[in-house]
Amino acid sequence: MEHDFLIQVLLMLLIAIVAIAVLRRIGLPAILAYLLTGVVSGPSGFHWFTQHQMQSVAELGVVLLMFTLGLEFSVPRLWAMRRTVFGLGSAQMTITTLLAMVVALGCGLNWIEALVVGAAIALSSTAIVLKLLNEQGWLRRRHGELSVSVLLFQDLAVVPLLILLPLLANNDEPLMLVGIAFALFKGILAFFLLMAFGKWALPRLFDEVARSRSNELFVLSTLVVALMTGAFTQWLGLSMALGAFMAGMLLGESQYRRQLEADIRPFRDLLMGLFFISIGMMLDFELVLRFWWQILSILLAVVFGKVLIIHGLLRIIGEPFRIALSTALSLAQVGEFSFVVLALAVNYQLLGNEISTILVMVAVLSMSIAPWLVRHSVDIAKWLLGIHQSKYIDDVVPIVVDDHDLVVIFGYGRVGQTIARFLKTEAVPYIVLDLDPTRVSEARRAGEPVYFGDVCKRTILKQLGIKHAKMIVITFCESRSLEEVLPLCKQLAPDAKILVRTRDDSELLQLQKAGANQVIPESLEGSLMLVSQVLHQCGVPLARILKRLESERRNHYQFLHGFFTGTETDFTLESLHAVALPHGASAVGRTVADIDWSLLRVELRAIRRGGAEVEHPQVDWVFRPGDILLIVGKPRRLEKAEAKLLHG
Repeated sequence: MEHDFLIQVLLMLLIAIVAIAVLRRIGLPAILAYLLTGVVSGPSGFHWFTQHQMQSVAELGVVLLMFTLGLEFSVPRLWAMRRTVFGLGSAQMTITTLLAMVVALGCGLNWIEALVVGAAIALSSTAIVLKLLNEQGWLRRRHGELSVSVLLFQDLAVVPLLILLPLLANNDEPLMLVGIAFALFKGILAFFLLMAFGKWALPRLFDEVARSRSNELFVLSTLVVALMTGAFTQWLGLSMALGAFMAGMLLGESQYRRQLEADIRPFRDLLMGLFFISIGMMLDFELVLRFWWQILSILLAVVFGKVLIIHGLLRIIGEPFRIALSTALSLAQVGEFSFVVLALAVNYQLLGNEISTILVMVAVLSMSIAPWLVRHSVDIAKWLLGIHQSKYIDDVVPIVVDDHDLVVIFGYGRVGQTIARFLKTEAVPYIVLDLDPTRVSEARRAGEPVYFGDVCKRTILKQLGIKHAKMIVITFCESRSLEEVLPLCKQLAPDAKILVRTRDDSELLQLQKAGANQVIPESLEGSLMLVSQVLHQCGVPLARILKRLESERRNHYQFLHGFFTGTETDFTLESLHAVALPHGASAVGRTVADIDWSLLRVELRAIRRGGAEVEHPQVDWVFRPGDILLIVGKPRRLEKAEAKLLHG
């Protein structure tokens, strides 16, 4: 019997692997593959497992999902986005839930069922939308920022839903204000107890764990903290997921946040996969076939309804039509937390299996069309607005062939406009191409040589006369667009110098290989300008300052990498770490060449001895007690390198 069970588990995992590979190949999210696996291995398929058998393990996936969500919850970030998060987000959540409740009540559901249905429909998919916006390079665009704000509020709204669902399940007595007040009291009590635990106990716990330098202990401690806090809130009569969320939130401000997220991710993804498989087991294909037209009708109503609601709210607060529609199309689907709400509602017997199956199918179908909607949201918005490139291209003035001093600027934002102003004062001819119709219209009314067009279109660049350009300046930072436009510029204007502005130097070499003559990372250049002012005020000769700045640019800003870490450190970046060699350290008496730095995967930046610092010491340098080694690398590698240098 146990042998058969293991075979069935292996077959289920094999189906999941194949389904994920196939659906990812055609651009669909992995969630759909897990749901399909649940259908095949559940009561509607081979009936290897029941939803009840998977439920206990699957709930752990929700707990870890809420824990990682808590890690991402940043109070400063939330405060900076408070207007759109709490204004737009709360309005979208409230209006969508209320309208869906009205429709559900009209269809004969009671008010509790209608509330569950409305809350599930109001949520959108954080995982899918953020992933697609990041792939398109739209997270920093206006419609991307608005989408993130709404998603952030929806994620926060899940927390009170987790508190409310157990209360609604109490069918023995009416839901009275006393019961709600008592649950609120327990929630506040749990919050303060966990806050005290998080402030006094968790930092000390993880400090001790980190000092042990044991990956296994770190991972195990993370899992225990997430599950223990979940068990505590469950003991108080609340949801396990609520406690895990609070634990993640408390650890989200610590220096261990990145490492915690990296360690918990494999377990979260695996258990969340089992959770979605258990959701798929809830699907009853007899019901699906019987109510197929209702499912399609609800799907259309949900997608178009959410688009109209979000678009209308954004127009009310003054957002342009194109941005409002792009945001609405990006958020038109039903989200993964809707599965959590529906699963808990069925578990608490707040919702019948028939209604739950219909809503799960609606969610699945909406998530399957979400990638197409998000990727084409901007194009659809432009098409509906009636924006045609020819409308602006026809107005482009042909470039004079003899004008070989022309500068072509791509992008007319803050940086593009600043460059244009300085070129104008020096009487250098320039022309600008931008994709924002409002900005182009305003600039042209002011007499600026700014024209509408997509810089990735060969025909537009030819019509612009790019082959006569002396210099091309690219001021936008979207990596996808840069990968397309650089080869085009190099091909159409081989003699022109190409300058590219980026936020940092993470893709400097790739951009130079693609055709950029010079890449200007604004964050690093800002640091260099500040350094130049400091050195100048300290009396350093200007020629020496300029020579040092040019050396940094020529060496790809090597001196601007590797810094001592702090509580806000990004653990994916290289850091600078000081290792003091005491008497008896393994490295004492050995030379630089005796240590295999490539095996340690760190760089020896400098050595301090007797108050003096020697950068990049010679290979025959002999280490002595009291030497301080400055090494650069990623945090985990630095820990291992320090242990090797001290203990061998």
